[in-house]
Amino acid sequence: MSARRIDGKAFAAGLRERVGTIAADFAGKAGRKAGLAVVLVGDDPASQVYVRSKGKATVAANMNSFEHRLPTDATQEQLEGLVDTLNANPEVDGILVQLPLPAHLNEQAVVDRIVPAKDVDGLTPVSTGRLALGLDGLVPCTPLGSLMLLKDIHGDLSGMNAVVIGRSILVGKPMAQLLLAESCTVTIAHSRTKNLPELLRGADIVVAAVGRPEMVRADWLKPGATVIDVGINRLPPEPGAEKGKLVGDVAYGEASEVAGAITPVPGGVGPMTIAVLLRNTLVAAHRNENIALTDTTL
Repeated sequence: MSARRIDGKAFAAGLRERVGTIAADFAGKAGRKAGLAVVLVGDDPASQVYVRSKGKATVAANMNSFEHRLPTDATQEQLEGLVDTLNANPEVDGILVQLPLPAHLNEQAVVDRIVPAKDVDGLTPVSTGRLALGLDGLVPCTPLGSLMLLKDIHGDLSGMNAVVIGRSILVGKPMAQLLLAESCTVTIAHSRTKNLPELLRGADIVVAAVGRPEMVRADWLKPGATVIDVGINRLPPEPGAEKGKLVGDVAYGEASEVAGAITPVPGGVGPMTIAVLLRNTLVAAHRNENIALTDTTL
């Protein structure tokens, strides 16, 4: 068996195109473009790349990008004050504070400061609570993107056994809630789970988000399972190479011989995150302006 390669890059491109079309329609109705504000504290190189790519993608999707940078030594009061300003700005529909923050700042306090209507990362207590209760709200981007890929493969997920490896608030926990809402039978596994390989052998769906390179092996998988690999890990460079290879949490090569469908790393879940961020911003904009979003493809 050779697994179907789930092309997250192509799916994300299609989603971004739909968002751009709907965003242009929104601008005509609202008299303004939807707006996403991204806050970056410090000069972490990886974070700078992420922020820059988000800004370009936002503009390309017919939305306004508001980028705010604070120095590494910014105080908690300065950062929370900026969030308060963005909360009050009617041109801003979504607020994303790029994490991680410098160690001296309280991340949760900053996230809690974002008004739920602009919480496009889906991380505030209100957003997480609504997801847990099965109520409509803004959902974290990576798990929602993963769910979109799963539904594109299977359509109806009802009755399927799913194992989520990882219990973070960014991926693991919201992923489990989304799968429960689709009537899956869901198990959350983590670093202290006993007999993880045996547990995975009964799973129709495996979502790996544990941050351990190539941890999930082929003989852990049920033949024909669908595998969503959220992990992004860089291996040590080989002799003579500047950078090590990027790999996921699943041993892709061998797993592809057992799974029915699997996301590659890179090119799988990664591109979905920014695409869903744009989607969330557009959904928030429609709600903030009380304009009905009639396109169900989002």
